[in-house]
Amino acid sequence: QVQLVESGGGSVQAGGSLELSCTASGRTFSDYAIGWFRQAQGKEFEFVATVTKDGGYTYVADSMKGRFTISRDNAKNTVLLQMVSLKPEDTAVYFCAGRSNGWGTLRAQYDAWGQGTQVTVSS
Repeated sequence: QVQLVESGGGSVQAGGSLELSCTASGRTFSDYAIGWFRQAQGKEFEFVATVTKDGGYTYVADSMKGRFTISRDNAKNTVLLQMVSLKPEDTAVYFCAGRSNGWGTLRAQYDAWGQGTQVTVSS
């Protein structure tokens, strides 16, 4: 099983930017598609973005397209989530997750999870 650790969270004002990192150890990183999810306080998990094993295909949730970008560097065992034009409603704990078969947008499709990193956007 791959181990995932998120970093880069913090507090920013609306309109600001953050870059989250998901760094892997353990199993071969390139064997896993990586997704980002978020959970705001009192709300359900929400899909954010995903990238395939080789980085050749990315998909960002419609509500975040144009503001969020996902990329990966398998040589560095890292996936980045670049977030710009942040809004207060982007406030949540952001999790990265790994999936060894295919890729997807559903939480249940991922079998390895990080502990999460808090993103707080103030108005």
